[in-house]
Amino acid sequence: MTNEFDRTAIARDWLPRYTGMPLEQFGDYILLTNFSNYVEKFAKRFDCPIVGQGKPMQAATNKDGLTIVNFGIGSANAATIMDLLLAREPEGVLFLGKCGGLKDSTEIGHFILPIAAIRGEGTGDDYLPAEVPALPSFKLHKFVSDRLLERGLEYRTGVVYTTNRRLWEHDAEFRAKLDRLTCIGIDMETATLFIVGHYNSISRGALLLVSDVPTTPEGVKTIKSDAKVTDQWVDIHIEVGIEAMTRIGKQGEQIRHFRY
Repeated sequence: MTNEFDRTAIARDWLPRYTGMPLEQFGDYILLTNFSNYVEKFAKRFDCPIVGQGKPMQAATNKDGLTIVNFGIGSANAATIMDLLLAREPEGVLFLGKCGGLKDSTEIGHFILPIAAIRGEGTGDDYLPAEVPALPSFKLHKFVSDRLLERGLEYRTGVVYTTNRRLWEHDAEFRAKLDRLTCIGIDMETATLFIVGHYNSISRGALLLVSDVPTTPEGVKTIKSDAKVTDQWVDIHIEVGIEAMTRIGKQGEQIRHFRY
């Protein structure tokens, strides 16, 4: 049977293997994303190199010791990066992701700080029983919310639904289920990041950008609509993430992980 030492040893070998970044170059605080352009914008701002080109994940670390990693799309990749970060044991991890808005109050360009995520993706079941809720670390989210308020940015809180399904928009039964669950948004990674982070004792959060309104015919994401979101809101998304995770180590309350 694999013990905890073996898991950590594997992670120490595989995190550099997947990202191309030596362990000592990872910072104490980590930004996670699904998108290569987030890493590119981060690297351009701080004039730091991007490593991992041609590898499954790309990463960059600035002079302040903040690291950003593009781990890919989907819950399996989300679980993989949260397992591999065992090798670094970061002080905090913030996911900068996009999601679909499911309420009238969640317009494109708004931010969501999820108070929980429904585990509809199934991946987290390999870590903890289905009864264990997928939750962020409160102190981390509180600090991020303060940064949003400082900038006067619109944001919502609520429960998001995480699914493995990519094409569900025309499934009436699935849409009815989302209505019954009263979810504020839907994505493919948040619940997995939260539950695997809890399993591995990693403090974690998610700042989601509403990029589409998939329950309306004209709101389903396309290449054209996503490009508009990128032009108008991605820079501020990254800026809030950078500011929050740079300042939290100096100004935020100490984040401690407790088992439920």
